[in-house]
Amino acid sequence: MFGPDITFLGVDRCDLTDPSSFAEADVVIVGAPFDGGTSNRPGARFGPQALRQACYLSHDGSRPSMALRVDGLKDLKVLDAGDVECYSGDLENSIKDIEAAVYTIAQSGAIPVILGGDHTIALPDARGVARHHGFGRISMIHFDAHADTGEIEFGHLYGHGQPMRRLIESGAIRGDRFLQLGLRGYWPGPEILSWMAQQNMRSYEMTEIVARGLPDCLTEAFTIALDDCDGIFLSVDIDVCDPGHAPGTGTPEPGGLTARELLDTVRRICYELPVLGVEIVEVAPPYDHADITAFLGNRVVLEALSAIARRREVAAGGEPWDPRKPLLEGR
Repeated sequence: MFGPDITFLGVDRCDLTDPSSFAEADVVIVGAPFDGGTSNRPGARFGPQALRQACYLSHDGSRPSMALRVDGLKDLKVLDAGDVECYSGDLENSIKDIEAAVYTIAQSGAIPVILGGDHTIALPDARGVARHHGFGRISMIHFDAHADTGEIEFGHLYGHGQPMRRLIESGAIRGDRFLQLGLRGYWPGPEILSWMAQQNMRSYEMTEIVARGLPDCLTEAFTIALDDCDGIFLSVDIDVCDPGHAPGTGTPEPGGLTARELLDTVRRICYELPVLGVEIVEVAPPYDHADITAFLGNRVVLEALSAIARRREVAAGGEPWDPRKPLLEGR
């Protein structure tokens, strides 16, 4: 592991070569600063450090959530393992090293939270979690403007447009337990869409989400995700949001979710479902404006951690969360 000694909002550091340093962790954050699989604008290699630092509050390892009434960084034992050493010109070794790091975290019993990096890393991230929990035993909930199910792009099997196909082909994730939300735009074409249908993937294009409503689509997706699987891997490509809400990304596509919709959705997923791994990818600081995208990505991580903490609190006998209750009456 390498990189400057800056952790996610000031949480303690751990060392993946020393199992004792994260033996009691609930969550281990790890950076995957790889953008060698991009097809348009590079820069996501700088995402992990931007995501760690993007906050106007002090970096004191504490963030109490007003909505959920928990402190995800305190009520969970959250550690930061630093960054996997990645070289953009060495795609295969980067994939191998990222998968090894994620597997080490999952095997310890902690939830890996991976800060990307371009979406190439979904392959080693989800496969590393599946190696521990069992191939075919986890479902994928994938937020993205793009399906990322390409076959060969620019002469390569690996890249940020292909990881979901490679995951299904490897057996790590079942095609019929692959849920995609937010797709839109002008790629992929009919041939790839036909392959996706053959795998029994369920993809919610933005037109369907707008027509039916995001909450109904999520409820349906949750039912599919929990059928004959032990938990979910949550993959959030920041370009699922409209570029007005997330300009700092490599392949922006107009017409996406709002920042509010994404945060509410991540909260709901991590509160209602057993989450076994999380990644946030495609934050590209060179194209950001006033840290808009980095702030949103940082909050995606915090919403996930807060919701996981509240879910565990309820499981231990705490009061279920009620978003309709006024703030000062408690939730």
